[in-house]
Amino acid sequence: MKIPFTKMHGCGNDYIYINCFEHVIDDPCTLSKQISDRHFGIGGDGIVLICPSESADAKMRMFNIDGSEGKMCGNAIRCVAKYVYDHNIVAKEVLTIDTLSGIKTIELFIENGKMTSAKVDMGKAILEPALIPVQSNETNPLIKFPLQVEDKTYHITSVSMGNPHCVVLVDDPMQVDLAVIGPKFEHHSFFPESVNTEFISVESRDTISMRVWERGSGETLACGTGACAAVVAAVLNKLCDKDSDITVKLLGGDLIIRYTDEGVYMTGPAVSVFDGEILV
Repeated sequence: MKIPFTKMHGCGNDYIYINCFEHVIDDPCTLSKQISDRHFGIGGDGIVLICPSESADAKMRMFNIDGSEGKMCGNAIRCVAKYVYDHNIVAKEVLTIDTLSGIKTIELFIENGKMTSAKVDMGKAILEPALIPVQSNETNPLIKFPLQVEDKTYHITSVSMGNPHCVVLVDDPMQVDLAVIGPKFEHHSFFPESVNTEFISVESRDTISMRVWERGSGETLACGTGACAAVVAAVLNKLCDKDSDITVKLLGGDLIIRYTDEGVYMTGPAVSVFDGEILV
């Protein structure tokens, strides 16, 4: 079976995109594990299915490199918007994309007839511990909450952006041994659905540096929902200002995040790399 695909990335967070307006994928979990491998497949952080939707312009389903299905990916949703616009599936500059975390609205920025970047309404940050979810009897937001990970106590701020995040303030994210500590956070019993973990340093009131360990994928070059969670956490810790544009510096590039009472807004690029077919 030959499957056409498009390789795309947002700040280096790369996925293999499949047009399910035209093709049916019966077993996306297995397919993601097969073709996301960077040595024996196409290579990517997973696959994204671009599907029809009864309630939005398109539907996004994303699967991590381990085959697990994710609820939301901020970098991937911009690429989905680019795909449906550039391929004339939907000829609008404000799109709605259905996800497992709800319908998101995306404002497209167009140059020479192609989408280059987009602003995504990511919805409101979820701070209630039970809804993130975490294993805690706390009812107030978890800000600088002490969490023991093996023999060390970290002070975390926990946020959901449609998927669970744990934000840790550090002096220098580049000095964190992410391959060792990332999985320990991801599979910690405190997080019943596992967790994405962001290690951040606040360089100024409008600039944050970040590395991320994503559940199901490991370290990635960027995480859109993670960048949103990082800014929310920085504001809650009184290190950045609400309703202000904050630049989040990721390994793969920069995202602009604005945290407001109405919701969290993310602006960033979307890039097509190449098209192809794979035989599976």
